[in-house]
Amino acid sequence: MRTAVTQPVITDSDFLKFREFFYRKTGIYFEDNKRYFVDKRLIDRIEATRADNFRSYFIALRFEADGAELQQLVNAMTVNETYFFREFYQFDCLVRDMLAEVVRHKRPGSRIRIWSIPSSTGEEPYSIAIYLLERWPLIDQYEVEILSSDIDTTVLSAAQRGVYSARSVGQLPKPYLDKYFHRRSDNEFEISRDLVAAVDFSRVNLSDANDTRRFRDIDVIFCRNLLIYFDDLSRRLAAEAMYDALTPGGFVCLGHSESMSRISSLYTVRRFPDAMVYQKPMSGNRS
Repeated sequence: MRTAVTQPVITDSDFLKFREFFYRKTGIYFEDNKRYFVDKRLIDRIEATRADNFRSYFIALRFEADGAELQQLVNAMTVNETYFFREFYQFDCLVRDMLAEVVRHKRPGSRIRIWSIPSSTGEEPYSIAIYLLERWPLIDQYEVEILSSDIDTTVLSAAQRGVYSARSVGQLPKPYLDKYFHRRSDNEFEISRDLVAAVDFSRVNLSDANDTRRFRDIDVIFCRNLLIYFDDLSRRLAAEAMYDALTPGGFVCLGHSESMSRISSLYTVRRFPDAMVYQKPMSGNRS
């Protein structure tokens, strides 16, 4: 048994083995400049599981039956930083342009599906819900489903709890803050339970076809600032998974530093007044 004063050491070889393993499991690739970040969180998990060293921890991780420690490790390794109405110009584009095209092919009363991945702690899907309620005049004429997914179960729990800091809600217009949140303290705001009920949260690994194949007939996908953590192959596979999930004519919104044009040729670039987004052609299937 390792003594309490001995801290595990992650060697160069250990890092490379772990990087390859984590990449195969999640599609997330850690560059060499993330070494300190990875080592610190690996050491935290080794100590939390009381493993003797990296080798014993890694063996147990690879061969565990239920995947519980892998999920704990994923939760530790993923970075979640967001706030309400982040990159709000894409929400403007949603209610002014994208949905106008979506409803051309739908009858009133039919379903519109919007998928937010990664959900992080819920700010993005709840922002979408607020935008639709406040700024889309046709909201009462369609059955809107908001789906939100993340690989990290800790942030999914936080999203469903719905309690946020003053910083997180700092970009919200005051009328929206007053309408949709209950102030618990000077630095804590709890979102309306009606909004929580309006979002369907689920754990999804975008690199796992078994997770993504159940998402179909999606009209708009928000996948912002996730693909920057993937390598080229994982980005392409993620783009294909989203393509398969979209209904013909559906849209994908990426983060401001991301470009689908450098990832996949499946999509058409659409430049609307508020934002540039990517569209699945109406012709349908990928070749």
